[in-house]
Amino acid sequence: MVAETVPAATPWPALAAVIIAGMVAATHIGKLPPSLPALREAFGLTLVQASWLVSAFQLAGMLLGLFGGLLADRFGARRTMALGLGVLALGSGAGAIADQPATLLALRALESAGFLLTVLPGPALLRRMVPQQRLSRVMGAWSCYMPAGMSAMMVSAPWLIARGGWSLAWWMCAGLSLLALALLRSRIPADAPRAADAQGMAALARATLGTPGAWWLSICFGLYAGQFITVFSFLPSVYQAAGLGAGLAASLSALGVAANVTGNLLAGVMLGRGTPRQWLLGSASVVMAMAAILAFTPDLSFALRYGAALALSAAGGMIPGTLFATAPWVAPHPGAVATTTGLMQQGSALGQFILPPLAAAASAAGGWAAAGWLLAAVAVLNLGVARQLGRIRMVC
Repeated sequence: MVAETVPAATPWPALAAVIIAGMVAATHIGKLPPSLPALREAFGLTLVQASWLVSAFQLAGMLLGLFGGLLADRFGARRTMALGLGVLALGSGAGAIADQPATLLALRALESAGFLLTVLPGPALLRRMVPQQRLSRVMGAWSCYMPAGMSAMMVSAPWLIARGGWSLAWWMCAGLSLLALALLRSRIPADAPRAADAQGMAALARATLGTPGAWWLSICFGLYAGQFITVFSFLPSVYQAAGLGAGLAASLSALGVAANVTGNLLAGVMLGRGTPRQWLLGSASVVMAMAAILAFTPDLSFALRYGAALALSAAGGMIPGTLFATAPWVAPHPGAVATTTGLMQQGSALGQFILPPLAAAASAAGGWAAAGWLLAAVAVLNLGVARQLGRIRMVC
C-alpha cells in the first residue's frame, strides 16, 4: 500500500471549504423541483417531458463518473473541484437566459459535468486532511452535502421564483458557485505537481474496475439515489396537486430532504462505533420500501404520507453516509479513492437518470400509487446488495 501523510489535527477551515463546495453543487439539483411547475408553464412541458430535466443532470455522471474520478486522482483533487465549480457557474448562468427547452436541457447536462467534477474529489481531499480515527464521522458529514444543499435551495427557490421567475434561481446558483470557488482556492493548498499520463490513468481504472467492492458500492448508491431523487423531485408537484400552495409544497419537500442529514450523520457515528455496514444499509432499505408505498398512496391522510416521506429521507440517509465512509477502504489503494468514488457516482447517476422517467410513466399509467410500488421494489433490491457489501473485505 502507498503511505499517506495525514495531519494529526483536523484543519477545520479547509474541511469546511470542501463540504461547502459539495453543498453548493447540490443547490443546482435543489433549484429544479420547485421550479418544475414554472418551467412546465413557460415551455409547455408535460410531466414526463419535465422529468427529463431531472434526469439530464445525471448525464455526465452516468457516462463519465469513472473518468471524472481518474481526472481527480491524476490531475489533482483541488484542481478538479475548482474546475467543477467554474463549470457549474457557467452552465447555470447560461441556463438563466435559455429560451428553448432543448437549450435548457443541454445546459443541465453541462451543469451535470460541473457537479461531477466538484463532488468526486471530496472524499480524496478529506482523506488526506483528516486523521484516520475521525474519518468515518467526517465522511458522514461530507455525505450531507446533497440533502443540505438541495434542501436549502428548495426552500429558497419559491421565494426567488416569486420575485424574478425561475431564472433568478439559476442566477443564484451561478453566484454561489463562484463564491465557493473563491473559498476553495483560499483555504486549500494547491495540488502537488503530478504526471497525468494515460498509462497511469489506465492502471487506476483497471485496479478500480477489478475491485468487487467498488462495483457493489456503485450498485447500492444507484438504487438508493434513484429512489431519493425521484421522491423529492416529484413531491412538490404531488403536494400542489393536492391543493397546497407552491411555497408550502416546496418548503415541506425541502424539510423532507433536510431530514436526510440525520441519517448521514448517524451512519458516521454508528460506523465509528463498529456497527456492521450491511446492517445500516439493510435497515435503511426496509424503511425506504415501506415509506415509498405510504408516501405515494393518495387515499391516506396527508399527515401520514408526509410522515412517510420524512422517514424515507431520514432512514435513507444512512445509505450514502455508509457508502462514502466505506469508499476509502474499498479503493484498491489510497491513490484510487476518487476513482472509486467516481464509479460509485456513476451508479448513482444511472439510477437518478432512469428512475424519474420510469416513476413518471408509472404514475401516468396507474397513478402516484404505482410510482410508490415501483420505488419500493427498488428498495427491496438494495437488501440483496447490502448483504453482498457485508461480505467485502476492506482493502485500504
